[in-house]
Amino acid sequence: MINTSQSKARFASALLAGAACLSLGACAEEAEEIIETVTVVGSSTVYPFAQKVAEDAVAANEGLAAPDISSTGSSEGIAEFCKGQGPDTVDIVNASRRMTLDEFNACQSAGVSDIIEIKVGRDGIVFAAAIEKGFDFGLTPATVYRALSASPFGEEQTSANWSDVAGGLPDEPIIVYGPSETSGTRDALLDVIMMPVCTANAAMVALEESDPEAFETNCHALRNDSAYVDQGEKDELVVSKIANNPSAIGIFGYSYLEENADRIRGLTLGGVAPNAETIADGSYPGSRPLYLYVKKAHIGVTPGIEEYLAQWAKSWSADGPLTQIGLVPATGEVQEKSAAAIANSTALTQADFEEAAE
Repeated sequence: MINTSQSKARFASALLAGAACLSLGACAEEAEEIIETVTVVGSSTVYPFAQKVAEDAVAANEGLAAPDISSTGSSEGIAEFCKGQGPDTVDIVNASRRMTLDEFNACQSAGVSDIIEIKVGRDGIVFAAAIEKGFDFGLTPATVYRALSASPFGEEQTSANWSDVAGGLPDEPIIVYGPSETSGTRDALLDVIMMPVCTANAAMVALEESDPEAFETNCHALRNDSAYVDQGEKDELVVSKIANNPSAIGIFGYSYLEENADRIRGLTLGGVAPNAETIADGSYPGSRPLYLYVKKAHIGVTPGIEEYLAQWAKSWSADGPLTQIGLVPATGEVQEKSAAAIANSTALTQADFEEAAE
């Protein structure tokens, strides 16, 4: 294991070596001794897209080493990404939600000063059931909140069956397989679907000021009994569980629904079916953007990072290979901005977070 001072020294040497290589057209072997390949961690939702891009980048660039990609969940991945810079740290994190300002500041404090933010497309948080004898009823953000909240509107969570949540739902036990606490999908479930329901309640809005801890429990926490079963970062396991259990519902990214359409069906949310069109135009309530975050200081140092990022920019269009495995393309304007961020190594700033909050 390399200690922090050794890491900084090696990375400084790598930066100098990279600069020398640019001027002398040499040093390839020396650079590869310092850092072998691109390392990527993060979202299980982005993982299959990242893997596809890596495969295509290797096929298109003779001698390129395959990027090392791990599915750790967005939150855990960002925490790992923000530990510092250097040859023993990751280059890129995938995220199925935007990095928070607190995470950005943690990165800055650890010396990860220049971060490139790239929106690669869109995805939807899907609720699905087995095709064979599985549930076929519609959900709303309100029923999801009441069924899965740890303390809906400050009340004890007592719903055991779907019929306890709302009239017209089946008198069957609530069994939901979903993502873990480290998952961006879970964060998005809470932030995009459940939080707006909770904060529409005046008492909950007041609670945010008077008792933030209680507010978090009521508005931003899932129940922890057998009604909600944490499946870690294994979205494909959730698919298998619900495909074989007609009494269960699963929560995961849209691409897994697309890939397994012969086994599972998506349930409507707020009367809107999850598909590429509704996710792209934002009419599906669970629509969300997907991101890459890249350490600018690693560009020109980590072998293959430029080729890998260039392959992403070639892959996310409407007729690109990623749409074949479930990615919903971003708008042309967003694609152009993301391509420019790669080409120009545009660094994220605190002002970008302030603009997004307006």
